[in-house]
Amino acid sequence: MSTLSHAIIRNCPNCGADLPLEALACPQCHALIHSVRLEQLSKDARALEARNLIPQARELWEHSLTLLPHDSRQAEWVREHLRASEPQPPAEPAPPPPKPNWAKKLGPFGPFALLLLKLKSVFLVLFKLKFLFSFAFFIFLYVGIFGWRYGLGISAAILIHELGHFIDIKRRGLPAEMPVFLPGLGAYVRWTAQGVTRREIAQISLAGPLAGWIAAAVCYLLYTYTHDPLWAALARTGAVLNILNLIPVWVLDGGQAANTLAAPERATLLATALGLWLYTSEGLFLLVAAGVTWRLFTKDKPQRSDWSSWTYYTAVLVALAVLLHFTPNTLADQGRQGW
Repeated sequence: MSTLSHAIIRNCPNCGADLPLEALACPQCHALIHSVRLEQLSKDARALEARNLIPQARELWEHSLTLLPHDSRQAEWVREHLRASEPQPPAEPAPPPPKPNWAKKLGPFGPFALLLLKLKSVFLVLFKLKFLFSFAFFIFLYVGIFGWRYGLGISAAILIHELGHFIDIKRRGLPAEMPVFLPGLGAYVRWTAQGVTRREIAQISLAGPLAGWIAAAVCYLLYTYTHDPLWAALARTGAVLNILNLIPVWVLDGGQAANTLAAPERATLLATALGLWLYTSEGLFLLVAAGVTWRLFTKDKPQRSDWSSWTYYTAVLVALAVLLHFTPNTLADQGRQGW
């Protein structure tokens, strides 16, 4: 009579394979068994770190190690994070080195060198204000091309889109820098994505188009109230830019959001894009459909479905389509004279 070497108690939620009692990862598809619990622990620990409650956060990170395979990439990241957050003993203050008399050594150039040293803090502040400088140049360029009203409106719409990313990142307790603007190319928010799940990255990516839709919708409401064609032009331009950003390719927001969609969600998203093209007669949705078609054949599809990210993606795309459909194209009708 033979005995089983492992007690089979459940199946892998990802591929359905039998799992032994002590399994932390599926031996067949390598999915983490406690992924949902780990995601919650990670979110709670980062929230505690944001409140400077480091000991409590370390307890959660240490508990997550018990749910991870020892040799996994995630476990190595947690161990490294714990090492980095270890309290350091206060170092004994070193005696201050003697200050060199640069004024005397540099002769007549000494006063000028001392002035530069005093201005060092000013230069550091200016370097940290790259958000303001890049945005100011961004506005200057677009106002020069499109006129002050339309150029300023487009700059504000792009700023609101980027702030959508920034606010969503910060509310998750993650480090992020203010947006940096690249005239003619757009803008970006630099942030740390290490240890963040695919779903969180997708949601952060979609927060920008969602904020962009809100800005465009406000412009449309202002148009219905004032009948000023400028507001319709800004609403339509904002909708177009955010739909283009949802094409699931390269570093666009749609490309990051589609990384979490499995084959069924991508196929359904393709059908949605084609339906919106028939509804609006806007060729933009054919570009979205083309991008989704390409992603149907790439090898980056996850095995587990993520319908919540698909719902978010689709809702923003449909909202932009409805706005675009009802907004008149005043930009094409009368140009930008007087704007």
